[in-house]
Amino acid sequence: MQLRSVEELMDLLYACRGTVAVPDGGGAPVDLHDHALRTAALLRRGRPADKELQVAGLVRPVGRLLWPGDPADRAERAGEAVRGLLGERVAALLRGHPADDDLLTLRQADEEARTAAFEAGVLEDWRTVLVLLAARAARLGAMD
Repeated sequence: MQLRSVEELMDLLYACRGTVAVPDGGGAPVDLHDHALRTAALLRRGRPADKELQVAGLVRPVGRLLWPGDPADRAERAGEAVRGLLGERVAALLRGHPADDDLLTLRQADEEARTAAFEAGVLEDWRTVLVLLAARAARLGAMD
């Protein structure tokens, strides 16, 4: 499956509201929607210029929503689902392939967001960032 528009992605992220899941590594159940917003907000605070990293934190629940019973392939499939829309770097971060500081930062924010209690805003706050990344990915794709 390939996500083709920001609207389609936003619909999926809105569908995460009220979906409670236990993290793959164990721990307390989290609401996927709230967790995604907190993860993205933490990344925005720590790396304000890195929109791709922030968006990777925001869209992580897409794999869990689309492939709920398949944890082994979920990250790979989620990366492929967003690659055409949001670009290779966001996809690689979701797949967990770039073993560097960015991936570590993403995982730390994900962990912290499980227990953090703060107002992380609303999903609509991220629409402009998603549109900009999608436009950039489309331009880069057209250059290939």
